[in-house]
Formats: sequence, structure tokens, C-alpha cells
Amino acid sequence: MKIAYTPAFDRQLHALDETLQSDVIEKITLFKNPTNHHQLRVHKLHGKLKGRLSFSVSYRLRIVFKYLSKNEAVLLAVGDHEVYK
Repeated sequence: MKIAYTPAFDRQLHALDETLQSDVIEKITLFKNPTNHHQLRVHKLHGKLKGRLSFSVSYRLRIVFKYLSKNEAVLLAVGDHEVYK
């Protein structure tokens, strides 16, 4: 799967400490293979984020994304549950 990143995602990623950045990169690597989506707990979002999805990096950290096509996704945001607001 091809992955694109928004400028906001890049800023949020670089604001994390190095350990969390490594965790995020590891989960993105897993995300590229759709068979891992159950393990990452990929789920649809509701409300003002309808049309977007999310997956877990850790208990606290989430990535919000949307599919551009069957084989392409764009990562929109990374952070704790505040990322849903």
C-alpha cells in the first residue's frame, strides 16, 4: 500500500520524542500490509471525523487517516485522543 503524509502529520510526528517516533514508524510499516489491520485495531470514525479511520500506535497514541483508493492512504494526524477533536 502506498502511504502519503500531510504536513500536519509530519509536524505532529516530529514533535513526539524519538521513542514514540520509532513506534509510529513501526506501526506505519505494519499498516502498509492490510492483513495487519486487525492487529492495529483499524476502525471508522464518527461525527465530525466521519469518512476517516484510525489505528492504534499504543494505548495512548492514534493515527487518523483516510483511503484515497484501495491501495493508497493519506495519514492526517498522530497524537493522543485529542487528535479526534
